[in-house]
Amino acid sequence: MNDATMKPPLAARREIPHVVSPGLWTLAWRRLVSDSVAMVSLAIVVAFVLLMAASGLGVIAADWAREVGVNYAPPTFVGPDAAPAAPGAPGRAGEPAAPAGPTPGSAFDSTVVDPIGDVLAELKAEAKGKAEAPPAPGGFVDPLADVMKEIDAAKAAPPEGRSVDPLADVMKDIEAGRGAKGPAAAPAATERRATLPFGADKWGRDVIAKTIKGSETSIFVGLAAALVATFIGTVLGAVAGYYGRWVDDTLNWFYSIFSSIPYLLLILAVAAVLQHKGTMTIVFILGLTGWTGVFRLIRAEYLKHKGREYVQAADAIGASNARRMFRHIFPNVSHVVLVQMSILVVAFIKSEVILSYLGFGVPVDVVSWGSMLNEAQNELLLGKWWQLAAAGGTMAVLVTAFSLFTDALRDALDPKLKGTTGQ
Repeated sequence: MNDATMKPPLAARREIPHVVSPGLWTLAWRRLVSDSVAMVSLAIVVAFVLLMAASGLGVIAADWAREVGVNYAPPTFVGPDAAPAAPGAPGRAGEPAAPAGPTPGSAFDSTVVDPIGDVLAELKAEAKGKAEAPPAPGGFVDPLADVMKEIDAAKAAPPEGRSVDPLADVMKDIEAGRGAKGPAAAPAATERRATLPFGADKWGRDVIAKTIKGSETSIFVGLAAALVATFIGTVLGAVAGYYGRWVDDTLNWFYSIFSSIPYLLLILAVAAVLQHKGTMTIVFILGLTGWTGVFRLIRAEYLKHKGREYVQAADAIGASNARRMFRHIFPNVSHVVLVQMSILVVAFIKSEVILSYLGFGVPVDVVSWGSMLNEAQNELLLGKWWQLAAAGGTMAVLVTAFSLFTDALRDALDPKLKGTTGQ
């Protein structure tokens, strides 16, 4: 028998399936989905980002500055503040009546002695005597006495067609216009509510709407500043790690200067020098001072990858330095960039809150979680705790969820787990 007769028929042959190995991002997503804590944290983060976008577009909390409640209106579940009882009026059942105090105009005996009462009485008597007596020769003469007499006479009998008061005719026109519109055209006065779902601030603004609007500012600052810092740190770290030699020494010296100054002190110093409050100012302050951690990690990654075989192969086929840096090496270190950006978002949200709390952050007409906490410190002394609870609780939920998601993302993108499927 020859070899041809030993081969199985064509129909009986089975082709070996071509299996494509999943990439890093596919494996990372599988590991991330299998982590229930990571998915819950991701859902919370996405909900906050959508809340920020809706607030920025004016879909919700557009009228956050409208005064809808009374000053310091308590939350609905607490109940309205009890109005003080009138003097002499009976109180609640089982409570004594409020004591009747002195009414306006009634005599009130006080044991307090005015130390300058006699002096004031003598001055009043002397002033009254001078007013009744004719002015002595060489005494004080009012230079405007004649002018005031003419004005009083003109007011008593003003010339026809002319008013002495320059605003009298304007006010008459305004009153006439109001009367022509009629009572139906006048806007109905909005009655302020005694309670709100989660209370009001000292101006009567809804704390929930204010918290939503504050989340727009704080989250935007965290995301935008993290993008700026990550971009600066990635570019400088890639240049320093790839080129090395004097370029690396120069950028390391620049990095050492920023790292030698305490981070919070550096932020406060830059904010004090700029003397300009605004959302974009905070973004640039945080972005220009928070790139050092990204620079250090990206520089180390480029030092490790620039001597590997795939980079040498790209050099052999004539790829430029920029192409090797950002087309070949960067995709292999992008997971480090993503994790560092997530960490910076959390850090910058807290930094914005600290800056606004200390008065270096957003201007007065912009609300953020930091400005709410700044107001709440005075309200807490009066026992009004709801603005502090709203701003602090919301920030705690977002920061905790973002931190848990960042930890899960770092574990999912760990290159050491690249060959596993997803535990």
